[in-house]
Amino acid sequence: MRITGRRESDNVEDRRGMPVKGLAAGGGLVTVVVVVIALLMGKDPTPLLQQLPQGGGAGGTEQVQVDPAQEPLRQFVAVVLGDTEDVWGKMFPSTFQKSYEQPKLVLFTQRVESACGFASAATGPFYCPGDHKVYLDLAFFDEMKKKFGAPGDFAMAYVVAHEVGHHVQNQLGLSDKVHNARGRVSDAEYNSLSVRLELQADYLAGVWAHHAQRAKNILDPGDIDEALTAANAIGDDTLQKQAQGYVVPDSFTHGTSAQRVRWFRKGFESGDVGGMNVLFEMPYEKL
Repeated sequence: MRITGRRESDNVEDRRGMPVKGLAAGGGLVTVVVVVIALLMGKDPTPLLQQLPQGGGAGGTEQVQVDPAQEPLRQFVAVVLGDTEDVWGKMFPSTFQKSYEQPKLVLFTQRVESACGFASAATGPFYCPGDHKVYLDLAFFDEMKKKFGAPGDFAMAYVVAHEVGHHVQNQLGLSDKVHNARGRVSDAEYNSLSVRLELQADYLAGVWAHHAQRAKNILDPGDIDEALTAANAIGDDTLQKQAQGYVVPDSFTHGTSAQRVRWFRKGFESGDVGGMNVLFEMPYEKL
């Protein structure tokens, strides 16, 4: 992905190295262990994170060091965020007749506090609808490469664009419609709605890539393949096979690898933001 000489967003909130209140229990620091299905995919973390202790106590605070080797990554995500601002800032007034509220991207190390609660780096990147911020530990990109076999700069851009896709959904009221269904529909129905929401964020990431390429010619050869490899690596079926050796389709919340690849590709090839509505109109089995 071409970023040399490109604008960096002013909406990056760098909390790396800042003291973070410990998650205390029994006088010790508790590591937040979250299942890997949250990785990359921007699942709304609110229900899970609200169950965590809200800091303080014997855990105190802990200072962490900023890795200077991360500076190119910080610059990279700032450029990608700037690109999303340009694309959605132009598209919102013409398509939705409203202005686009730019989200903040919070960089953190190891642990972070958001309006959704406390989270550790094990949660993976996530979007918090409570404060309209995307949260990212840059060390996650190394995990993408080594653990998930998804290297490349555009794989990283896909992560950021997917999380910003959740912000777009939040701005349009789409996220609330799904999250408000929790407890009013069966678990299976809610899971199907969650899958649609996640695939829609993948589609929106593809729409962003389409328009960013048309406006700025950002792509190098192989970039889209990097994004597709990342999407394939974090499908529910792939992650479940890795974690437990078998797949439980009724528990899917983000979609299969094939679905994630398909909907990112659809968004990129069409560039039609209106196509995202199809995800909530077509039968679940045809996604």
